[in-house]
Amino acid sequence: MKTPFRGFTAILLKEFTIVFRDPTTLFFMFFPPLIQIIAFGFALDNDVKHMAMVVLNEDRSVESRQFVEKFVNTQTFRVVGEVSSVTEMAEVIRRGKAYVGLQIPPDFTRLLHAGRNAQVQVLVDGSSSTTALQALNTAMGIAFRESLAVLLKQAGRTDLPIEVRPQMLYNPSMLSPNFFVPGVIGIALQIATVFATAMSIVRERERGTLEQLQVSPLSPWGLMLGKLTPYLVISTTMALSFFVIMRWVFSIPIQGSLIFLFVSALLYIFALLSLGLLISTRAQNQMQALQMSMLFILPSVFFSGFIFPRETMPAFFYGISTLLPATYFIELMRGIVLRGATITEFWFHLAMLAGIGAALFSLCALRYRRNRG
Repeated sequence: MKTPFRGFTAILLKEFTIVFRDPTTLFFMFFPPLIQIIAFGFALDNDVKHMAMVVLNEDRSVESRQFVEKFVNTQTFRVVGEVSSVTEMAEVIRRGKAYVGLQIPPDFTRLLHAGRNAQVQVLVDGSSSTTALQALNTAMGIAFRESLAVLLKQAGRTDLPIEVRPQMLYNPSMLSPNFFVPGVIGIALQIATVFATAMSIVRERERGTLEQLQVSPLSPWGLMLGKLTPYLVISTTMALSFFVIMRWVFSIPIQGSLIFLFVSALLYIFALLSLGLLISTRAQNQMQALQMSMLFILPSVFFSGFIFPRETMPAFFYGISTLLPATYFIELMRGIVLRGATITEFWFHLAMLAGIGAALFSLCALRYRRNRG
């Protein structure tokens, strides 16, 4: 009686032997993703601080200097110099020596004391949308607070008619690593796992041993599962080490269930390894396998919600994002780690990962059986 996973044990032992006899493969599976997590975790930060700012203070009064200090005290800006004209200010920004220019007119204090509109000009380098938006929001916030203070003083009031008291949930310190590191883990795991299995059958083909496997009594399901399992064990160990780094290097507390987190990682890794195997059944050489892997990896970086919110994407690209395993895993990571989400709240994401993994693995076995036949 034929079993669907015939030959699984033999292929499993063979693949484990090959993997552990090749330290280069293990090195490139562990080391580059580890560096990515540490580097990106510290480097990626939406909270831009100490932007270079030049000042044109034509008023030269105590009030104008105090106004400049309010910009510096936000820690968003740092004064790198003073200029003598608006033309010089624009030139400094054009050369990239500063991101922001602050011009205070000569009648700033007089208009302020007279209760009239004192206009201040802020030039912002819009070539970088992230820094420009932060600079604009901070400058507008400073002007708004100063205007409120003046109006309250003139009205003889000490408090605002309406006060908003926001409470930040789940990431009260607004730390960027808390947002980015769970996503970086998803991307790093994808790079390591897809590349590893994408080379699996390609290596057999290049070494001339694929024909031997095709004429052997191995079942396609047993062969694919035997090739996938060693990398599943290694990648799961890698994921656990990434969780340790997230917790103890970046001090990100895991609010949700560790078992839920582990199951999510296991299903995600299985889907990625199956994707790599599917690429391997299609590619004729390692260069093709590498190129096809990048074809799937790059959309995961941009469309999975890792950096950009999916809700802001056009419908076509949003549709692409629903087909990517990274989309569901990154949402699971942020939900479990930051918000303490439970399986009843995110069962759909788990089901999608399981469905994608099962579909990709089935395609691998069916494609291999068709090629063999």
